[in-house]
Amino acid sequence: MTNGLGGYACGTIAGANTRRYHAFLMASLAPPVARTLLVAKVDVGVDYLGCHTELGANEFEDGTIAPEGFKHLQSFMVLDGLPTWIFAVGDALLLQQIFMAAGANTSYLRLELLRASAPLSLRLRPFVGYRDYHLQSRGAAPVAVESSARGCRLQWAAAAPAGTAPGGATSYRLIMSRGAFHPEPQMYWNFRHREEAARGLDAAEDLYTPGVFSAELTPGSPVFLVASAEASAPLAGELVLAALHARHKESAAALPPSAPAWIRELAYAAGQFIVQRRPAGAPANGQADTSIIAGYPWFADWGRDTMIALPGVATALKRYDITAGVLRTYARFVDGGMIPNRFPDSGEKPEYNTADATLWMFHALDDYLTARPDPPLQTELFPILIGIIRAHQAGTRFGIRVDPADGLLHSGEPGTQLTWMDAKQGDTAFTPRVGKAVEINALWLNALDVAVRLAGRLGEDSEQSFCQSLLARAADGFGRFWNERRSCLFDVLDTEDGENDARIRPNQILAVSLPYCALSRAQMRAVVDTCSRQLLTSYGLRSLSPAEPGYVGRYEGNPWQRDGAYHMGTVWSWLLGPFARAHYRVYGDARLAVSFLNPIAQHLDSACMGHVSEIFDGDAPHAARGCFAQAWSVGEILRAWLYLERHTSH
Repeated sequence: MTNGLGGYACGTIAGANTRRYHAFLMASLAPPVARTLLVAKVDVGVDYLGCHTELGANEFEDGTIAPEGFKHLQSFMVLDGLPTWIFAVGDALLLQQIFMAAGANTSYLRLELLRASAPLSLRLRPFVGYRDYHLQSRGAAPVAVESSARGCRLQWAAAAPAGTAPGGATSYRLIMSRGAFHPEPQMYWNFRHREEAARGLDAAEDLYTPGVFSAELTPGSPVFLVASAEASAPLAGELVLAALHARHKESAAALPPSAPAWIRELAYAAGQFIVQRRPAGAPANGQADTSIIAGYPWFADWGRDTMIALPGVATALKRYDITAGVLRTYARFVDGGMIPNRFPDSGEKPEYNTADATLWMFHALDDYLTARPDPPLQTELFPILIGIIRAHQAGTRFGIRVDPADGLLHSGEPGTQLTWMDAKQGDTAFTPRVGKAVEINALWLNALDVAVRLAGRLGEDSEQSFCQSLLARAADGFGRFWNERRSCLFDVLDTEDGENDARIRPNQILAVSLPYCALSRAQMRAVVDTCSRQLLTSYGLRSLSPAEPGYVGRYEGNPWQRDGAYHMGTVWSWLLGPFARAHYRVYGDARLAVSFLNPIAQHLDSACMGHVSEIFDGDAPHAARGCFAQAWSVGEILRAWLYLERHTSH
């Protein structure tokens, strides 16, 4: 569950936190960054008909799992976008839901007795902290706990997370809608996060509990436990719930009646990546920019991911104001002909270390203007776009420049990682692609084509002629990518050692899926066929063919091992969208192309409920890995389905 600020609530169905990123309230104190764990979890216990039953679960460092409340779990479902548990205790049924308020660092736990032959007593124990979401807490306790009849306020001595306003830690409160709070302060030691252990990271954490909340439940009278870092009083749980139900219904409004349940799930998921970007210290009701979170739980808003995801998470669902807002946000940060690749978590200056993010912006704008003509926006952005083209033609950061010999775009310098295949540890770049990368040049052709068409609409004859000449030269030069021996495209031309990289990678599929394509019909089909045979899986395309030297079939181990596998065989789900569109382009069978997307329907129930994971193992059974909710994965699959669905009816 997300709040539109970068904050979130997430956990496991069983109730035990298995990641450092799991939290009942992970607040974003400088939206959409400075994410800070405030409440790790809330364990629920009940007294019913003379028996006490714990419904929570925890795993500890010594292997102990206690309690084992999942044994009482009758069912779990995502109901209108809300995670919903139903526990059976004797003849009683207890419903539990977790959600967040939009635009606020506030989480809600809702408990309702659905059936019982006698009143049921609740005992809720929150486990709290105050730490950066990438870290673990050991032995930390608040400096002050102010108790009241139905809750408490916690103050920590920790300094404000980087990127937030100075002045010490943000206080937060826990309050029950009815019932009582009983101070019982104590420390719980050595929780184990098994997923962190599997990632080769420290896996232990200590958590503080300020006490216990109690309330009596009878059928038809729910109770809410609220955790909030906001200065103002939190909204009543029922009001937030009603707003969430309305938002869930609205998320599918732009979908055709034929949309299956899994596409409706993706439409709702898409909205969870849209966030506000506020300057540090800005008031909550002040002016905010719009951006896209790249992925939960650990990514912030990245330029590349934003521009790839934007057509699917916003434009395709007719969230036109969101699209325009995001484009304006990034256009304001253009520097040296580039948009930022990353806004750091710690509030430093944006990082401009990407060769493709800026070019993806042209594609996102063109997709938007095709869906909804917006003369004011195109007039506003056109001078910026031409400035970008000229900066690339003349040369900008990191060796990004047009080679006058063939009109192609060169990018990169030794030790840099400028394409989306950007894994790096220290000075080691695992997939160096310095030279003329195939997808960078496919994007360059499309950016020039967009600029030519915009210049024509605006009567900018000289700029149109300038861009046309660049496009003609680059389109002719793009023929150099054709690898006659392997009947596909080289991945990188003119590499650091002067050779052409002939390894089979999925980047070539973008040369066919993007609107402007310089390849012949036969070449386009050969590219699609090569990707089908060597890269395609049910959940995306492998980043390297298993037949190539250096292929790694499993994304696992410590950070070094995982980064080494990241683009050396690991499956990327976002590429499923471009593949399906490219397949339709060359074969003309929309139903067949849709079939490549359909396995995602089963995946939505197997990792993060209702979301698409960032990556999967290259080897079967293709276990889900990486971020468990990824914006471009959701966006590209959703956009491809909507595009193909329009063509299945013709």
